[in-house]
Amino acid sequence: MRPLAKDHIPYFSQYIDLVPEGDIISALKANHQMVLDFIEDIPRQKLNYFYDDGKWTVKQVINHIIDTERILSYRALRFARGDNQKVLPFDENLYAANANLTNTNAQILADEFDSVRLSNILFFRQLSEKELLLKGQMASGETNVLSLGFMLCGHAQHHINVIKERYL
Repeated sequence: MRPLAKDHIPYFSQYIDLVPEGDIISALKANHQMVLDFIEDIPRQKLNYFYDDGKWTVKQVINHIIDTERILSYRALRFARGDNQKVLPFDENLYAANANLTNTNAQILADEFDSVRLSNILFFRQLSEKELLLKGQMASGETNVLSLGFMLCGHAQHHINVIKERYL
């Protein structure tokens, strides 16, 4: 089962469309391994590279993927549990500016992503179809749990594409 356009805010389509055909668990697992392989292959001298003034470093982009994974999964948890109070947006630039990555390396980022994604795979595995279709309110509109799961994959894929195109 995949999310339909009516299941999420229009903005999400650019990310969800990046996810290959398949169910949520297959998508999460395939994307999980792809992200880990990608992090492992990043040349270490590129981790602190940014391609223009004001742009994030590669480390910051990977950390952003992890931060967003946590935030979207928290929203999925709330909506799956019937809590459909509107969730507030987050300012990714504020998060990036306040994340101290001085002592962070590729292995730490890979381990952190691995841990967070494995937790999300377990969470989504135990959800019923009914729970996957539950919706909640975001600042920009209504979205269901399934769409948030596919967003985890599509968002990570989007940023890996950006790193490949502009950083490496």
